[in-house]
Amino acid sequence: MASKFVSVMETIGNDVKAVWSDVVKYLPAAAKLAELIFPAETAVIGSAINSVDLIQQAVVTVEQKFAAAGNPTGTGTQKLAQVLSIVSPTVTQLLSSEKVPVDSAYITDIVNAVVAILNVQASAATA
Repeated sequence: MASKFVSVMETIGNDVKAVWSDVVKYLPAAAKLAELIFPAETAVIGSAINSVDLIQQAVVTVEQKFAAAGNPTGTGTQKLAQVLSIVSPTVTQLLSSEKVPVDSAYITDIVNAVVAILNVQASAATA
C-alpha cells in the first residue's frame, strides 16, 4: 500500500506551485469517497464525509510539505505517519460519535483507501 501512497503524492507534488484551489479541484468529492468507503454506514454519512474530506486535505497538505522541503517523493511510510497524526484524533471522534467502531488500523485502512482512489483519479485524469 505504501507505493500507492507515494505515487499519488508524487502526482500531486509535481504541481506544488499550484495554488490550493488548483490542487483541490482534482480531489474527488468527499461524499462520493465516503459512499465507497463507508457503504454500511449510510445513516452516519455526514461524519464519514467530514472524515474523508479531512483525510483528502491532509494527504495534499503532507505532499505539499514534502515538496516544499525538496523531498517530493519521501516515503509512503513517512507520509502516512504524518497524515495519521493529523487526522486520527478528529476522525476517531467523528466516527465514534456515530457508533462506528474505529481504531488506528481502521483509520490507516481508510487513509490507504482514499490514496488508492486518488491514484485511480490521477491516472484517469492523465489518460
